[in-house]
Amino acid sequence: MNDANNDNVKILNTEILSDNWYILKKVTYAYKQNNEWLTQQREAYDRGNGAVILLYNREKETVILTRQFRLPTYINGNPSGMLIEACAGLLDLDNPEDCIKRETEEETGYKVREVRKIFEAYMSPGSVTETLHFFIAEYAESMKISDGGGLEDEQEHIEVLELPFNEAYQMIETGEIKDAKTIILLQYLKVHAIL
Repeated sequence: MNDANNDNVKILNTEILSDNWYILKKVTYAYKQNNEWLTQQREAYDRGNGAVILLYNREKETVILTRQFRLPTYINGNPSGMLIEACAGLLDLDNPEDCIKRETEEETGYKVREVRKIFEAYMSPGSVTETLHFFIAEYAESMKISDGGGLEDEQEHIEVLELPFNEAYQMIETGEIKDAKTIILLQYLKVHAIL
């Protein structure tokens, strides 16, 4: 969290509403706008920062994605609750590069040595504090060291998908891929003519 002082913002009160999975806070603050102080209340969900990566193979023109059950999507109308995504995870205490290398190995079974950070972004700044670090990396069959699928102790059941890039990109249009971070990374590869 940013503790930097801002002359236009004053935190008046912070109340923790939930500290079950991550932290949900109710914050009362004053914000100076047009020389007038406005008092507002907002809830902010703090789950830490994360990293996401899209693995691609130039020779085969393929990408590696994952499929897993996501309860919030099920609650909001996704009939199966399954979501196709790029590999991602929370930083915990790692730096973004170490985190995404670890997550890549756990989720996809590929051990990548070199990753390229392309940018950072807030994914839902109206309610979630998370900054997401975006990466891309080339993969080859020789990097496959396990089946992936996530960690048993984290109750992850992740299916690893190797898809032709053009097919994955079409899945945005058909609605088969609805995950924002994945859409952004697929579009990045397309715009920069990487595949």
